[in-house]
Parts: sequence; C-alpha cells; structure tokens
Amino acid sequence: MSYTVNASILLTELPLLERPAAAEAAGFDAVEFWWPFSSAVPAQEEVDAFVAAIQDAGVQLTGLNFFAGDMPAGDRGLVSWIGREDEFRANVDVVVGIGQRLGTKAFNALYGNRIEGADAQAQDDLAVQNLAIAGAAVAKIGGIVLLEPVSGMDAYPLKTAADALAIIGRVRDEHGVDSIRLLADFYHLAVNGDDVAAVIAGHAGEFGHIQIADAPGRGEPGTGDLPLTEWIDAARAGGYTGPIGLEYKATQADAFAWLNREGANS
Repeated sequence: MSYTVNASILLTELPLLERPAAAEAAGFDAVEFWWPFSSAVPAQEEVDAFVAAIQDAGVQLTGLNFFAGDMPAGDRGLVSWIGREDEFRANVDVVVGIGQRLGTKAFNALYGNRIEGADAQAQDDLAVQNLAIAGAAVAKIGGIVLLEPVSGMDAYPLKTAADALAIIGRVRDEHGVDSIRLLADFYHLAVNGDDVAAVIAGHAGEFGHIQIADAPGRGEPGTGDLPLTEWIDAARAGGYTGPIGLEYKATQADAFAWLNREGANS
C-alpha cells in the first residue's frame, strides 16, 4: 500500500518544517500539505525553507493545497470567492513554482464557502473560471487540480462527489481544460451521506487522489466503522493507481500504530 502523510493534520506536535523528516523517520517516503503559509504569496525565504525541508527529508511532496484563506476562522478556499480573484490567481503562480521545484503533481483547490449576499450562480461561474486558469497552469508541469467535497461546513456547497463532478464537467466543457480531478476523501463523502461504494464503482479510474479517515471522529482507520480497506481495494480494482492520503486526527501518541497490522508504511 502506498501512503502519503498529510503533515498539516498529522505530526502537529512538531514545527511544520520538522514534519517531513518525522514522516520519513516513521517509515514513509511521501507527504502532502495544506497551504503551509499564512498568505497567498509568502516571502521567497519562506518558500525556500519549505522546499528545503522536503528535499532534506528525502520525501516526495505528493500534494499541496492552494491558499484557502483563514482555515481556523472557517474559510474553505478562494476559488468561488468573489472579490479575491487576484489573490487566488497570484497564488496559482506560487503553487506552480513549488510544484516545479519538488516534482509535485496534485494540487487541491478548496472551492470556498457561499458568501452571504452573493449570487450562488455568480460564485459558481467564477469558480469555473478560476479552476480553468489553475488547471491550465498546473498542466504545464504535468499536474492536476483536485476538487474536494468537504464536510463540517454548511456554507461549503460541494458536499457530494456529484457536486464536484458537475463543476469539473463545466470546466472541461466551457473552457476545454481537462486537468481537474475529483479528490475522493472517503471520510468527507461518508459523513455527508454520499454513497461511497457507488462513487468508487462509477468513478475510481477518474479519481485524482484519495484521502482517508475513519468516522465518526475523523480518527485513524479502526477508530470508527467505515470499511476503508474495502473501499481502497475497490478503488484500486477500479483503476485508481495513486497514493492514499492519511488525513486523520491521531487519537494516540503513535499516530501510525494502526499500520503495524498492515505491514509496510510506504
């Protein structure tokens, strides 16, 4: 099994730049991150330090989020946020630069919440434009943009795989950009009431990425009742060939103890 450690939700007892090395020490050869900076366009020194932390650890950065705003305050992306278009598009350039330096190919663009007083159709139209711009930019380095249904935030409009796939279809049909893919986070889909098995059966070969956590609680596999191994096996059988992102909240001191039952980490 090929796993990649989401070092924005795991290993948080360590400073961010120490987490890639900690993941490697735990036996993994790949990590992924949410946006690791406080602004859309960080100082070059910050970018260089992040890149060096990945390179020095000897791990592959398999995924990186675009800047999503103030996540602790409830923001969930700028893609559909009217009035922050320039900020998102400036961030695209930074993301592509990091991807080019580290060989990263998958970039998660959180869609953004519905804005009170804003027209939902106008937000969706902007999102389609922004995703087309981002998709065309990352395609130049052989990359894809990921679009993710998310739980726990009522104002976030993409709740199911069908919601995300509809937007992906619009980007392809209206702009001719075919580098947007579904991020199938089995936890979010399950918590939102989606039929995860049906999504896998219908679309596994089209998944851009898979992430896992158990439910309820968003803990590591085995802490809830989701059939994660069954779903992963079905996705593999259906044509998904990428890594499995570990994006859960550890419930014990050893965040990866559950893997000892499965064998090798990476």
